[in-house]
Amino acid sequence: MQVRLRLRRQLRRGASTALLRVAASLSLDSFTKIKAMMDKMVADLKTEQAEEVKFKAYCQKEFSANEKATYEKTEDKKDLEAKIEELATLMKKLAKEIAEAQAQIAETQVSIKKASQQREGENSEFQSVVADQRATQTILKKALQKLKDFYVKGMGKAALAQVEQTPPVQFNKQKDNAGASPVMGMIEQIIEDSVQLEKEATEGEYTAQAEYEKFVSESNTLIKSLGEAVVEKTKASSTAKEDSAEAKGDLESTDSELEGLTQVNADLHGECDFVLKNFDIRQKARLQEIEAIGAAKGILSGAK
Repeated sequence: MQVRLRLRRQLRRGASTALLRVAASLSLDSFTKIKAMMDKMVADLKTEQAEEVKFKAYCQKEFSANEKATYEKTEDKKDLEAKIEELATLMKKLAKEIAEAQAQIAETQVSIKKASQQREGENSEFQSVVADQRATQTILKKALQKLKDFYVKGMGKAALAQVEQTPPVQFNKQKDNAGASPVMGMIEQIIEDSVQLEKEATEGEYTAQAEYEKFVSESNTLIKSLGEAVVEKTKASSTAKEDSAEAKGDLESTDSELEGLTQVNADLHGECDFVLKNFDIRQKARLQEIEAIGAAKGILSGAK
């Protein structure tokens, strides 16, 4: 009876209610069974202690992993958003440059067409001028030759001699070729001027044609260069568009993963917060209970 009372007092100071119930029904002939029950209770408490330590480590590890994964995915999201914005700016820039190049190509083609029309008109005028001057030269040369044949070669003298007679009124003696030289000189001057005009027109035509061909060549080179630039920039724009679509898909996936990590975090808090918050208290309480059971077992072990 005395041992039973001591056990009850010891259990009231620190043991669990289960032990109190055990003590209430205690009889001296069941000490061995009671001590076995105490051993099992202590073993269970130690198992709970160890499992709670493991659970705490699990919670801390999962929180750490979740925090790390959330940080990495958040950085990935920032990078993807920056990339999408950068690609959008690039596509806008490329679209503007392509439009400008195409406009310049169209403008250059119009300039070539206008230059060709102008060159055609100038050439037509040149052909007309040359034809006129050559026709003029031909006529004047024929006229000049006639005058030379008449006055210079003596055909005129012979003709005059055949019809010569004494006029009623005597005039001064006619000079040979009187008045012919100035006329022929004027014709020769006109021919020279015509030849010079033809020469200048031809030189101008050659110069204008050379400048036109140079302009067309340079314009075609520019058009080719701009066309190649349009092709390259169109390819770059297409690539940027594909990259943007891929980045948007990755961003959507990343957002989904971040939502999942947020849910995991919430689940971890629901699972772990109580244990983490009360870990020290719960560990201490179990230790006290283990000590109380040990003390009670010691009383039983020392009883006669």
